[in-house]
Amino acid sequence: MNKDGFLSTVVCMKELRSAWLLVAVVLLTGCASMSKQECLTANWLDQGFRDGRNGQPLSRIVDHRQACTKVGITPNDTLYFQGRDQGIVHYCTSENALAVGRQGLPYRNACPAALEHEFLVSYKQGKQLYEAEQRIEALSQDSRQFELLLRDEDDREQRRYLRQHIRDLDWELQRARDEQRYLERNLEREFDNNLERTVGD
Repeated sequence: MNKDGFLSTVVCMKELRSAWLLVAVVLLTGCASMSKQECLTANWLDQGFRDGRNGQPLSRIVDHRQACTKVGITPNDTLYFQGRDQGIVHYCTSENALAVGRQGLPYRNACPAALEHEFLVSYKQGKQLYEAEQRIEALSQDSRQFELLLRDEDDREQRRYLRQHIRDLDWELQRARDEQRYLERNLEREFDNNLERTVGD
């Protein structure tokens, strides 16, 4: 494989990864918020609670209204927002924020002002750890791919080039793992400090 072919392989691998992410986003955004049957049998208090518990924004009721208009159903806003106010309290906790961030899920500006700051602090910590883990996975996958290329390459110059690239990836991978461990230690320290404060109170 010549150098141009090698670079084309690298670009292709990255473009495929981006393409799959784009497909996932399109699939997630192309669905109606509620089915016809859900609209016909909706308990709007329960629906509001579920949406709040799942961190849906206030505008989610607009999505439901659009989905249910097709079957002649209008959401009960009073019941919906009453349920949402109850559900959002369960979503906007530090513990949940950390879990949401660690899963790489988006925050949709759902929390009320009184709860949002504390939520965002923990969410950011979780998201940083998620991104570190994703980077480790991506670098590991790239390294495996280049190991395969090296195995099948006969040209001496290209083998040297591939080995150097693998060494560079290994160095980046080590840095990413160090960052992951650093973030994990920070979370453990913060957990211990919060536990001490709770016991002290």
